[in-house]
Amino acid sequence: MHRVIFAPDAEAQLVALYFQLAAAASPEIADRYTEAIVEQCEKLNTFPLRGTLRDDIRQGLRTFGFRRRVTIAFEVSVGTVTILGVFYGGQDLAATFEG
Repeated sequence: MHRVIFAPDAEAQLVALYFQLAAAASPEIADRYTEAIVEQCEKLNTFPLRGTLRDDIRQGLRTFGFRRRVTIAFEVSVGTVTILGVFYGGQDLAATFEG
């Protein structure tokens, strides 16, 4: 089993998404949606190599989609899955990892 952790940027993106959804819909909907994202990420503990390998953006970067609107970016190391980003609604994944 792998341990799943969230990088500070990914945590900040989740918080921003929560506030965006809370303003547009309701805090309850925002809470359910962001919690579902976290739960999906935590499932990487048993199957960490799922998703698409995106070495074209960053060596070892993997991504998978969630409910057609979210792309979750992560990397896998020995015993750990690090969630690097939670990209909502077409945010530029590649630009985040340039440089």
